[in-house]
Amino acid sequence: MSSSLNRLALRSLPSLAAAQQSFFSTAAAAAASSSSSSSIPLFINNNLNNHISKHRQCNSAYTTMRSYAATPSSQSPNGSEILASYSSSDSPHIGQDVAYAMEMLAKADAVCFDVDSTVIDEEGIDVLADTLGKGPEVTAWTTKAMDGNIKFEDALAARLDIIKPSKSDIANCLEKHPLRLSPGVDRLVDALHKRGTDVFLVSGGFRLMIEPVAERLGVSFDRIYANTITFDDKGKYTGFDSNEPTSADQGKPKALTMIKEKYGYKTMVMVGDGATDAQAKPPADAFVGFGGVVARAAVKEKACWFVHDFETMIDIVNKHSS
Repeated sequence: MSSSLNRLALRSLPSLAAAQQSFFSTAAAAAASSSSSSSIPLFINNNLNNHISKHRQCNSAYTTMRSYAATPSSQSPNGSEILASYSSSDSPHIGQDVAYAMEMLAKADAVCFDVDSTVIDEEGIDVLADTLGKGPEVTAWTTKAMDGNIKFEDALAARLDIIKPSKSDIANCLEKHPLRLSPGVDRLVDALHKRGTDVFLVSGGFRLMIEPVAERLGVSFDRIYANTITFDDKGKYTGFDSNEPTSADQGKPKALTMIKEKYGYKTMVMVGDGATDAQAKPPADAFVGFGGVVARAAVKEKACWFVHDFETMIDIVNKHSS
């Protein structure tokens, strides 16, 4: 609203200036007439009075609009005020700097989401392992990686070596077990899109499994930063692309740096459940830890704001955005 009024004020300035110029031209002409005559004819006098009145009105509006256009918007979201508006909620807000995280979410021009146990309510690689009869072995490695007890690249390589999924294995898994969205994440992504905020999926999971999720959320495939499994010409597993930023530890801050440099975002927020997500701040301005699927102590300790659902985030995007 304020930015629209500012633009209106600036567009109106030339018209007001023109009105002032018209006044001065008429006044000068009237003054010239008065110098050659002992009295000013009534119609000139009335015309001059009308111009004086109009000039005063225009000058007042001109000054007011100049002042208004030069004044910064007072509607910029304030984290303390946003937090205070939720102070009556039943559950306390948890995090290192909740007000700051709320303000960053309100201002963000890009929000990056982890996928497994955040956007979806399960770990994609564990689902794939279950369909191949390797569930318990792979789940143990996943837990170590998400808790930050092992380098991510080591856990990724170990899990893939266990399951060695072919293209057809992945396709069959997704057909039998379509990945489930976490409650509310579709509404949060929709609210961000409607506000004009870009959404990215930044995951240590597999692009082939994430693309159907992105499609359901309306996120374009070029905004997926994830791991690429490689296959031979018969579709059999051969490994993974180690050049993907998310294939190694500290990969998510690297991915977010690439995103920020490519698109020039001013304010970025990372949302996720794992230790690798917490690493993304910086370059993310704020990290929102998500515990709606698995609440990890290490993530809760590092999060600017730790949530168990997306409802307050949705409300902030809808009501408190700049």
